[in-house]
This record gives sequence, C-alpha cells and structure tokens, in this order.
Amino acid sequence: MDIAFLITGGNLGNRWENLSKAAALIEAHAGEIIMLSSVYETAAWGITEQPDFYNQVVSIETLLNPDELMQTLLEIEQMMGRQRGLRMGPRIIDIDILLMGSLIYSSPVVTIPHQRLAERRFVLTPLAEIAGDIIHPVYQKTIKDLLMDCNDELSVHKISSNN
Repeated sequence: MDIAFLITGGNLGNRWENLSKAAALIEAHAGEIIMLSSVYETAAWGITEQPDFYNQVVSIETLLNPDELMQTLLEIEQMMGRQRGLRMGPRIIDIDILLMGSLIYSSPVVTIPHQRLAERRFVLTPLAEIAGDIIHPVYQKTIKDLLMDCNDELSVHKISSNN
C-alpha cells in the first residue's frame, strides 16, 4: 500500500461542493483518505483572466500503481463533468498526483513527483500543511523548505480549516 498526495482544484460551479465530491469519489475509487488539507483560494495560475480556484491536498492510501491511479483520477474528473479544452483554462475539477512516497516515476500517463510542484505556492501551501516534513525525492528538501524557497507570488488564502 502506497501513500499518495493529490491536489484537487477547480474554479467553475460550486467550488466547495466540487472539492467535497472529488474527495468522496477519490475515496470510493482510488484509496482511503488519510488526511485532507484546509481549502485554499488562489488566483488562477497561467491564464489569469478567469475565476479564482479552490484547492485542497488529499492524502490517500492506495493499492493502485501510478498509471492506474492517474487513470482513475482522470475518470473521476470525467464523472464530475470535466471537459478538457484550453490548457490551464477554467475547469470544474482538476486532480493531480503530487507525490507517492519517495517514488520517482515517469510514463506516458504520469510523472511523479509532479513536475511543477516546487514552482506553485497554491500546491505547496496545502501540502506543507499536512506533509511539511516530507522530503521531495528529487530536490531532497522538505515541502516546508520548498515553500519558503518558492518564487511564485500568487497569494494563497486559507478559507477553511480541517484542523
């Protein structure tokens, strides 16, 4: 059984409800949820002329291998009505694998750790909340240290607490 850290996010529809639904579907299809971060609101990254995002990190125990897990997450996005269009554009839900233990893995389906994890404050902030002392397997720094070093200037606002 592996521990995987996922990021869920979206900026269309009822953002709060969509994160809750994503968590329920992840638990039903991908693995038992161990921990959820608080929910954070962040301005869009990349294409900035769109609604703000809600994001949350989900930690699960899973029996799925990386490719199976990513495929399952894509299916959950589809179940929730995600339509892929403009890259970095608005979406109901987006679910990505950030880390799976200390695994370094790349396939046509997924790359772990997530390639841009260390560049994005909206990812590092909720991840540091629930897994700040975990060592990034490529950079060999804790998530807290990566957050302190992050140059991303987008503000990230906590809007709920799970603590």
